[in-house]
Amino acid sequence: MNFGSLTVDSARTSVLEKQTTATSLVEAFYQKIEAEDGAIGAYLTLCRERAYQQAAYLDALADKGDSLPFLAGVPIAVKDVFATKNVRTTAGSKALANFVSPYDATVVQRLEAAGAIILGKANCDEFAMGSSNENSGFHPVRNPHDRSRVPGGSSGGSAASVAAGTAIASIGSDTGGSIRQPAAFCGVVGLKPTYGRVSRYGLIAFASSLDHVGPFGKTVKDVALMLQCMAGHDSLDSTSADVPVPDYNSYVGQPVIGMKIGVPREYFGDGLDSEVRAAVETAIAELEKAGCETLPISLPHTAYAIPTYYVVATAEASSNLARYDGVRYGVRAGDAGGLAEMYRRTRDKGLGTEVKRRIMLGTYALSAGYYDAYYLKAQRVRSLLAQDFSRAFEMVDAIVTPTTPTAAFKLGEKTDDPLAMYLADIYTVTANLAGIPGISVPCGKTRQGLPVGVQILGKYFDEPTVLRLAHVVEHAMSGVAGPLLASPNDGS
Repeated sequence: MNFGSLTVDSARTSVLEKQTTATSLVEAFYQKIEAEDGAIGAYLTLCRERAYQQAAYLDALADKGDSLPFLAGVPIAVKDVFATKNVRTTAGSKALANFVSPYDATVVQRLEAAGAIILGKANCDEFAMGSSNENSGFHPVRNPHDRSRVPGGSSGGSAASVAAGTAIASIGSDTGGSIRQPAAFCGVVGLKPTYGRVSRYGLIAFASSLDHVGPFGKTVKDVALMLQCMAGHDSLDSTSADVPVPDYNSYVGQPVIGMKIGVPREYFGDGLDSEVRAAVETAIAELEKAGCETLPISLPHTAYAIPTYYVVATAEASSNLARYDGVRYGVRAGDAGGLAEMYRRTRDKGLGTEVKRRIMLGTYALSAGYYDAYYLKAQRVRSLLAQDFSRAFEMVDAIVTPTTPTAAFKLGEKTDDPLAMYLADIYTVTANLAGIPGISVPCGKTRQGLPVGVQILGKYFDEPTVLRLAHVVEHAMSGVAGPLLASPNDGS
């Protein structure tokens, strides 16, 4: 069996039909991780004992002839911002280098209950703050398609594990594009559901009103099956939406004839790489061939999205990260002369440069005399951005844009220019500010062989439409982009 080509659907079918066992799958994937992940760095911690226990449980059910759960035997990676009981949970930060969670995040619990097997915790930018996975407190992640380039961030390890075939699927968090951007850079599918669609309980918070939880997969069907098990109301999360969960997989492959697709002019202006533009326009043409009508639209407040995002997100980060003070859990600096000095030394020792930068920006925006000028104004502009989408969705069923302005950039290329790094999320932050669902699906490659992603945005809780359209693009572009199947460029 070619384990590297397995999808969520084919893996669970193989276990259900007894073509293989869950234990054999776990063994095969750990062998691949041992052989290949050292050059990529997608994992921070492996959960061997937990994985083999879950596999043995599933194999015992199969041996008895009992019915198997929905994702039986599917090996996955979990971004290291999700609490995972009795497993090291670091958020990619030295501040939590030795923290072992006493409980499971809701999404972890639901996926394991559905039969998924957690191979390990995926590397990420520290506290999910970054667009390249170079801000990890431990080591950067490299793009499996070209190891001299970034995989995107902050969920770079989650995307890279799927692209490299060291996991079949994975979960990540998306605060300003941290699922969709790395999905585009790594040539996989990444879905950010509607805010409240998936519980955030057990997610280490970055910006609570912007954080979303979603899946990565090799195919659109993969993420539909994963979302099926992740979605739904959770009483432990006060922002979780009590909205019925449809059968997402049933929408994959449905016709899209007659759908109206909006193409916003603000997403096709200066700064968009010509090869990315060409690939995205090809994807739009394929949607037209499938029976969609494309309409030019305007989202007029898009120009204010990045500054708005980096005021709101940093303000919430400043508040959320105040808890990492060395008192309750995490790293504590020794030899401090008093409480205030202990706080200062602990946070200086445990937190990285980008996290400190965002805490300072957010603290400033919330400070007396500046709250109205920055934070309050940003929240008002956020409402205008959401209204842009609401008006657009009165005319169209979905919106199609590039996921990123360029393909994956070189490691170190933007680390000395934070603004250039922030602009890598220019097409994705708007969906988080508005809370709408979005997906990135591969739609081609550059002349250098780097993947390009197209982004499809939908109405609140209309993930079915997003998945239908994404599948059309995936089917039309099959073979021109996707998970790594050949030897990567090592950048030499």
